[in-house]
Parts: sequence; C-alpha cells; structure tokens
Amino acid sequence: MPAILLFETSMSTQIRLSGYRKKLAMLVAILSILLLWQIAAWFLPDFLMPGVPTVMQRLWEDVQSSKFQAALSGSLTRLGIGYIFALLFGIGFGLLGGVLFFFREVLKSAIIILQSIPSIAWVPLFLILMGFGNLPMIVVIALAAFFPAALSVMNATESVLRVHVSAAKVMGASHWAMLRRVYLPAVMPELITGAQLAFGNAWRALISAEMLIGFGHGLGRSLAYAGETADMVGVMSNILTIAILATLIDQVILENLKRRLLRYQYV
Repeated sequence: MPAILLFETSMSTQIRLSGYRKKLAMLVAILSILLLWQIAAWFLPDFLMPGVPTVMQRLWEDVQSSKFQAALSGSLTRLGIGYIFALLFGIGFGLLGGVLFFFREVLKSAIIILQSIPSIAWVPLFLILMGFGNLPMIVVIALAAFFPAALSVMNATESVLRVHVSAAKVMGASHWAMLRRVYLPAVMPELITGAQLAFGNAWRALISAEMLIGFGHGLGRSLAYAGETADMVGVMSNILTIAILATLIDQVILENLKRRLLRYQYV
C-alpha cells in the first residue's frame, strides 16, 4: 500500500509540474509577442503602430463601455449557437460513419472537398440565400467547425478495435448500442481534440464573417470599423481583444474540460 501511495504522489507531482511548465510557456509566449509589438512601435510612427501601453489603456476604456459589451455579447452568441450545432452534427455524423462504412467514405470525401474552400467564401452565397442578419454568420460558423469535428470522430472510429465491435455484435447489440457503448467511449480523446480544432475554425469564421457582413454588433464589425476610420489604436485594441478571448476560451475552458473528461490520460 505505501508503494501505491508513493506512486500516486509522484504522478500527481509530475502532473502539477507539467501544468506549471505549460503555464510558464504560455506566459513567455505572451511576453515575447508584447515585446516584439512594443519594439515595432518604437521604430514606427504612432499613427501606424501604437505602443502597448496606449492600446492597453484604450482596451480598458472600451471594456467598460456599453458598445463593447454589446459587441462581445453579439459575437459570443453567434459563436455559441454555431459551434454547438457544429459539434452536434459533427459528432453525430462522425459516429454514424463508424457504423455505416459506405456513408463514412462518402462523408469523408465530401469533407475533404468542401473544407478546402475558405469559410469566408461561403458568405456571399448565404447572404443571397438568407439575407442580412445573424443566420448567415451562424451557418458559416457551423460549417467551418463541422468539418474538423466530424473528420476527427470518423478517423477515430477507424481505430476502434475490431474485437470490441465483433463482441458487441455477437452479444446482439443494436447500432445505437454500439454507438453509445463501443464507439463513443473509444473516440472520446479524438472527439475532444476535434472540438478544440473546431473552435479555432469557428472563431476565425466568426470574426471574418462579422467583418465582411457588417451587420449588428460584433467584435469583427468593431475591428472593421476601426480600420475604415484609420483608428490604429482601435484596430490594435480589437485585435488584442480577439486574441485574449480566443486564448481564454481555448486554454482555460476547453483545456480544463479536456482534462476533466480525459483525466485518466494525465495520470
């Protein structure tokens, strides 16, 4: 028993050290980016590249304004709706492809073809079909996030041990039971990784669509407006906001969720 406790203590210490190293690496990366930014600001005129303190002050002022809060709320709402729909359909179709071989090959081929098209290229089509509003942006977000989510799950289903599938069939498991008890647990690590990749696609599609469509409130629309008015402090402030939010969502929310769901892999 003492040996087991010693092993568990050692592993938990290694996990904490690994977490500290990742946080330190993230801190070094952030400081390096800010340093390079400030160095560029020293060599360029203020109207071309404002310094970090100036942009930070502007960001602090913007955060307290109702206009910024409306833009943030609009962007996060569109992101949440599009991202959730993408995950639901991506995971559903990906698992279905694990059971139906021909369906998997057809869907994978379609994804390989369609994901080569930049998500922003779909905006004019959806604008014509759906008109101005939130719907075309949400569809663009969902489409961008669907591809990595579905593809990661389908690829994972191919690695499911055939012996487990055969045993489930021998025991009379239905397609639904096989999806729930065989495929879903087996693909969970790839599913979480695919969800993180899908978020990156969804976030970029959101900002691009908001900048191009220019409808309502949103971070992308605020960035586009700052560029149109040659407000470089506003441009850098919006870029900084977008980077901070993306990092927080990916590294704090999604990464912690990943660690909770896949805790056994970190032991």
